[in-house]
Amino acid sequence: MHKPYNPRGEKGFTLIELLVVIAIVAILAVVLVLTLNPAQILAQARDSTRISDLNTVKTAISLYLADIASPSLGTNGSCYVHASSGIQMANTTCSGRYLTMTAFVTSTVPTVTTTTARTVAGSGWIPVNLTAISSGAPLSIYPIDPINNATYFYSYAATSTTQTFELNAKMESTRYSNGGGANDVESQDGGSSSTLYEVGTAAGLSL
Repeated sequence: MHKPYNPRGEKGFTLIELLVVIAIVAILAVVLVLTLNPAQILAQARDSTRISDLNTVKTAISLYLADIASPSLGTNGSCYVHASSGIQMANTTCSGRYLTMTAFVTSTVPTVTTTTARTVAGSGWIPVNLTAISSGAPLSIYPIDPINNATYFYSYAATSTTQTFELNAKMESTRYSNGGGANDVESQDGGSSSTLYEVGTAAGLSL
């Protein structure tokens, strides 16, 4: 039997060679997935958003305090969070936030509609009116946690007598949460909780 005419004298891949290549590619793909851990990469990205969000809000509220003669930061002794139904304000300090959002949602606390919960005009989940700043509000809306469920959510508390405040978030990835080494922002942020990321101006971040 004559072989098919091949004017260039090139040889094609045999079935065994193709199977070997496919097997090698599959092994490399598995190693890549195990090494990179996509779930942790996504968690790290959300944590980066949390860190950025809280620091952005801290800067905005600090500008508000510097610009407004008689600032209003909210009710003393109350911890504000954003829940699925809108604002939730619990008459407890945010240091008890580890009870999870369920404790806030099931309490008899004020709520607003989700359409206004993120407003920066003073009636949003953070009760600070950024629109009162002479140069205009530095934020268009107040951010919420990328997941925003009963475990991962932002919280806010303030003391009007000292005009100080605190913002909290729970980290999700092993890189940024407690035990993450040099990247652990929960236990190395100078706050009172070793399992929350805390920023703000309150002494010891213990609100």
